[in-house]
Amino acid sequence: MKFLDGVRIVTMAQNVPGPLAAARLRLAGARVTKIEPPAGDPLLLLAPDWHAELHEAIAIERLDLKTEPARDRLTALLISAHVFITSQRPSQLARLGCDPGNLHLRAPALRLLRIVGSVGDPEQAGHDLTYQARAGTLGGEMPRTLTADVMASERAFAGVLALLREPEGSMLDIGLVESLEPMLASLRHGLTMPNGVLGGGAARYRVYPTKRGRVAVAALEPHFAARLYQQLNLPPNSDLSSSMLERTASEWESWGREHDLPMAAARDA
Repeated sequence: MKFLDGVRIVTMAQNVPGPLAAARLRLAGARVTKIEPPAGDPLLLLAPDWHAELHEAIAIERLDLKTEPARDRLTALLISAHVFITSQRPSQLARLGCDPGNLHLRAPALRLLRIVGSVGDPEQAGHDLTYQARAGTLGGEMPRTLTADVMASERAFAGVLALLREPEGSMLDIGLVESLEPMLASLRHGLTMPNGVLGGGAARYRVYPTKRGRVAVAALEPHFAARLYQQLNLPPNSDLSSSMLERTASEWESWGREHDLPMAAARDA
């Protein structure tokens, strides 16, 4: 649905959250222009294929905003834009002439969305790993996905939609640390803590090694649990480790589908 048809977005937000949000805005019909430094977005070096995927049909301009001609070009883009998205720290934005006061003088009608590490401390350096550490979502190993970046991109997308309903010149800050807050509720209430019901403490809701691979068993509701143990001929709530070694993960997934049980082979991305 192109519900943002006619909306013009300029973004200089780098790495992952900004480009993810910009890609969603473009898919929703917005016309997006991306401003990158002369060397390009750091994501281009880390994951060039992902960078290309996120910037499909997005116009990219490389500008050295330390120079007057580049700032003039940016101003020309911003005057006709509805929303400007940034991800740099406030002090860096000020050095580039992109602080709120300066932007208001150059483009009074422009709405500004700033993606920062934390709304409470926007100058502190960080990346997804440190934001997850500060929020409390890290386990004992490296995270398998960029949770803070993705959650912040979702909030940035929603933030743009909110700004478009606000008066011209409005501003909104999105923090990566704050974006993780919804992820913490299950921890606060003990559900996904180690040995919590959804954290490995319930045998019916756990990941098990199999003859080959791992299988996720999620027989959480009583009718699923009763059927699972009945089919396996095991006492209710007993450990499933030995039984799960009798088949491969794929075989267990098929078995679960056959018996209408929530089981899935764990696949690597």
